[in-house]
Amino acid sequence: MKNNTVDAIIERALSGNDISFAEGVELLKQTEPQVIAKIRAAADALRQKQVGETVTYVINRNINFTNICEQHCSFCAFRRDENQEGAYWLDWRQILEKTTDAVQRKATEICMQGGLNPKAKINGKCLPYYLKLVETIKQEFPQLHLHAFSPQEIEFIARSDGLKYAEVIKALRDAGVGSIPGTAAEILDDKVRQILCPEKIDTATWLEIVSTAHKLGLHTTSTMLSGHIETPEQQIGHLEKLRSLQKTAINQEYPARITEFILLPFVGQQAPKPLRRRVGRDQPVLSDALLLTAVARIYLGKWIPNHQPSWVKLGLAGATEALNWGCNDIGGTLMEEHITTMAGAIGGTAMEVETLQAAIASLGRPYQQRDTLYQPVSPKQDQASNSSVRPLCCQN
Repeated sequence: MKNNTVDAIIERALSGNDISFAEGVELLKQTEPQVIAKIRAAADALRQKQVGETVTYVINRNINFTNICEQHCSFCAFRRDENQEGAYWLDWRQILEKTTDAVQRKATEICMQGGLNPKAKINGKCLPYYLKLVETIKQEFPQLHLHAFSPQEIEFIARSDGLKYAEVIKALRDAGVGSIPGTAAEILDDKVRQILCPEKIDTATWLEIVSTAHKLGLHTTSTMLSGHIETPEQQIGHLEKLRSLQKTAINQEYPARITEFILLPFVGQQAPKPLRRRVGRDQPVLSDALLLTAVARIYLGKWIPNHQPSWVKLGLAGATEALNWGCNDIGGTLMEEHITTMAGAIGGTAMEVETLQAAIASLGRPYQQRDTLYQPVSPKQDQASNSSVRPLCCQN
């Protein structure tokens, strides 16, 4: 592509217009450093225009309540069979202990997801078990925001109990779930899913469950597992589906929508061997992740303004660099991260607030603690103006 064509695409984006599928693909296929620099600069300019200079973070804790799972995704090093070495299933006391520790460390959010454990039932039903997970936390700590249960888990409950997706979502919402992680998306392309995760829900089902959550008032996040077997066309196809989903939520005036986009580069060091051999590397390629980060901001930012890198997958230095490529949030403290770490990620399992703040400050950008829905939590850092932080999850 000639530089003047890239310039035209960038100009359209900077003018507030959506770029097309074909234009997104063309941006992803650029290899010349000076052209990629233009894409980075455009993403950074859009980030500044859409959400300002402040970089946000959340104090949260992951609770992965079980790694016993009926599925066998080709990228997953976390899952175990019931009697396999390393298999675990937390009891109510352990869940409450982890939550108590999180509250003592000033967490505002618990992010809870787990394997699809066929024995996770009460009186033969899955939904009561999941409701008990919620109630165990919310009865003791009603102030915590519970960000829990992926579209795949919702489908698992519905399928196991013969319920509609809306029935499951309503029950979880009414019990105290505050929002739903947009995980299990991987790549929203069924040809890729047939290789990565053939037992998982298909693209249409993922989109249906997320849209149903929006209709019922539960915000969701959105993710992409990148850098494995997918093509640039499939990456942009994924972004297009997310953009269309968000447009629908906004145009139909649903009470909730997508709050953020998180890029999750593939870590294959401990992944099952067939996929690991096919991908041919163990750790993410930072330059590829950064270009996709920038293009995602250009493609989605008008509709999904909050973008977050994964310090677990990229390391803190890589995640900090991503803040120059369109990201405005550096994620959460996590306190314990198992799924990616077990895949061989080098970023670590926890991050202190002061470490995140120092990383942000190293760029000369102000920082701000937020809650799950991007509302400010604590007084703003002195160098940030009061006007630069505003609720961002529901704009447009």
